[in-house]
Amino acid sequence: MRQRAVGSWESVALLIEVRRGFGVAGDAELRAQSSKQAKTAAILGSMPLLVTGTIGIDTVHAPTGKVERVLGGSCAYFAAAASFQTRVRLVGAVGGDWPAEHRKVLRSFDNICLEGLEERPKSRTFAWGGKYHENMNSRETLFTELGVLEEAPPAVPEAYRDSEYIFLANTHPEVQMELLSHFPEHKLAVADSMDLWINIAHDELMQLFKKIDGVVINDSEAEQLTDIANPISAARKIIEMGPMFVIVKKGEHGAILVHDDGVATMPAYPADHQQVVDPTGAGDSFAGGFMGYIANSGDLSFHGLQTAMAWGTVTASFVIESFGLDGLANATKEDLANRLKFFQAAARVA
Repeated sequence: MRQRAVGSWESVALLIEVRRGFGVAGDAELRAQSSKQAKTAAILGSMPLLVTGTIGIDTVHAPTGKVERVLGGSCAYFAAAASFQTRVRLVGAVGGDWPAEHRKVLRSFDNICLEGLEERPKSRTFAWGGKYHENMNSRETLFTELGVLEEAPPAVPEAYRDSEYIFLANTHPEVQMELLSHFPEHKLAVADSMDLWINIAHDELMQLFKKIDGVVINDSEAEQLTDIANPISAARKIIEMGPMFVIVKKGEHGAILVHDDGVATMPAYPADHQQVVDPTGAGDSFAGGFMGYIANSGDLSFHGLQTAMAWGTVTASFVIESFGLDGLANATKEDLANRLKFFQAAARVA
C-alpha cells in the first residue's frame, strides 16, 4: 500500500481556502472542450466510471531495485486497474514536464479516456520519491513536489457529467465535495482519505461522509478517526457518520468490508515474497479493480461488493510484481480471471 506524505500537503489545505474555483474555466475554453469531448464520447460511448486524483512522476527505491521518473499517482493506478472491467474517465492535471512516454503508457490501456487530463505547460507535475525497507511493509518518503496540486483543481468536462460511478481519490475533502457536486444523479460515490485530513480538515471530512456511499481507508486511519482499535468496530462507527459501507485496508493482511447488511473479510492474494517487487499503487489498484467491477456489473448488493473486493485484490496483485504500471500493462483480462479462480480456490472455506 502506498504511504501518504503528510507535512507537504498542508500547503494544499491552505490553498483550498483561497481557491474555490473547482470546475471553472473560461467560456471559450469550455466551448472548445465540449465540442472535442462530444466527438470523443460519440466514439467511445457511455463511460459510467470516473476517477479524480493525482497523476505523478515517481522515484522508487526498493530492495529489488530502483526506478526514476516512472508514471505514478492515484489516478494512473486506479484507471489502469479499472480499465480491465469497464471504461473509465480520468480527471487530473499534469505540468509541462510530464514525460511523453507516460501518456503512451496510459493510452496503452484501451478503456481509459483522457479528455479530463489537463496539461499545464507552465506548471510542474506532482512528483514523489520513496524508499522501501527490507520487509516491504514500510517505507519512507524521500521527497514530495506538489506542483500542480498547489493550483486550482482541473475542470470537469461537460461530456463527463453523465458519469454514474464516482471514485474520489485522496485529496482535500472540500475538493472531493466540489467534484461530487457535478454528479447529482450518480449511482455510487466512494472516497479515499488520509490521516492529514483527519487532523486538519475533520469537519469537512464529516460533511463529505454524509454525501458519499462508501469509504476506503486503512486500519490506522480508521483508528485515528474513531479512537477505536478494532477495525470492524471502527468501521461501524464510520458508517454512523453517513456512508453505507466502509472498506478497511490492512495491507498484507487483506481488507475488511463492513456494510449495513453484514461484514466480510478478504485475504490478500497469496503471493510469494520473492514476487513483491514494488508495492507502490497497490491500494489505488485495489480500488480501481473494486470500482471497475461494480461499474461493469451494476451490482451494489452486499455479495456484489464482496466480489468486487476479490477483483480488486487480484488486480492489485499484478501491480506489486513490477515497478510502476508494468505489471498491469503486461496483463490481460484472461490473466486476471485465471488468477481470480486461483484466489477463490485458495480462500475457500467450504
